[in-house]
Amino acid sequence: MIPELPGDPAEIAAAINAHRDGWNAQNGLRFVRASSEEVLAELEVGDQHLQAYGIVHGGVYCGIIETLASVGAALYAMSRGQSVVGLENHTSFVRAVRQGLLRVRAVPVTRGRRSQLWEGTVEDGDGRIAATGRVRLLCLDAGVEIAGEKVAIKPSGEGSGP
Repeated sequence: MIPELPGDPAEIAAAINAHRDGWNAQNGLRFVRASSEEVLAELEVGDQHLQAYGIVHGGVYCGIIETLASVGAALYAMSRGQSVVGLENHTSFVRAVRQGLLRVRAVPVTRGRRSQLWEGTVEDGDGRIAATGRVRLLCLDAGVEIAGEKVAIKPSGEGSGP
């Protein structure tokens, strides 16, 4: 389980990195800073990220934008005794990338009692925008069930967390 999170965004990122779920670990996503106001992460492009034309697969962009939005939204919701799940992800692919470092940033657009909207931007190593996206998330009260189970962060190796 992820331990009680500290207040400093760099320390929160370190705690998330130390307890990465399978998706984040397999993709090599490294959190740099994480708070309810902004989440920053990096990913070094590898062969596992490329599609048949040798460019980063669009699903990678969708996934990393959704991951950062989910982390930021979860940090905000946790302070209210809630958790979050994604409802919608709209990602636009702007520039093809074949290699190098991707930097991702997500910030809230709006945060209400029942839903949140976050916006993410993926840049290549030269600071050029590779993708942008918006993720809408549903805020869940404690004890809610999804797919027959109560919502909870699972220990590493047992599925995905926030």
